[in-house]
Formats: sequence, C-alpha cells, structure tokens
Amino acid sequence: MARTTVQTAPADLQLTCASAVATSAGVEADKVLPVGSSQLDATRYQVDLNASGQRYVCVVDTMGNVTSVQKAA
Repeated sequence: MARTTVQTAPADLQLTCASAVATSAGVEADKVLPVGSSQLDATRYQVDLNASGQRYVCVVDTMGNVTSVQKAA
C-alpha cells in the first residue's frame, strides 16, 4: 500500500485566509482557526477554517491573493 502525500498550505497563507474569513464572517480574527488545508494545483491552496463555530473554505494563491471565501455547507 502506497502512501500519498498531501501538501498543506504554508502558515502565512493560512493566516491570510483566516483574516479574509474574519472580515467576511464579521468576527474577530482571533476567533478564526484554520482546521485543514490542501494544495489544489501548482499555484493555489484550499484552507478550511472555523469561525466561531461556522465552517468556511478559502482559496488562496501562492502570492497571498485570496480568490474565494465561501461558507461551507
């Protein structure tokens, strides 16, 4: 059985997403926690976040540009 390696988003990009979600959700930045992340392609990462009990998904590129913030279903 082979193991697959999942590339997680660098910490600075996770924090960029946390800040974007805090703004979008209208909560304080210290209430937003990254709970997971994965690499989508060569230049984009998806970061899963919890904002005061609400789940959000953020897409950020390697340059730190947030391209999407959505409330998770």
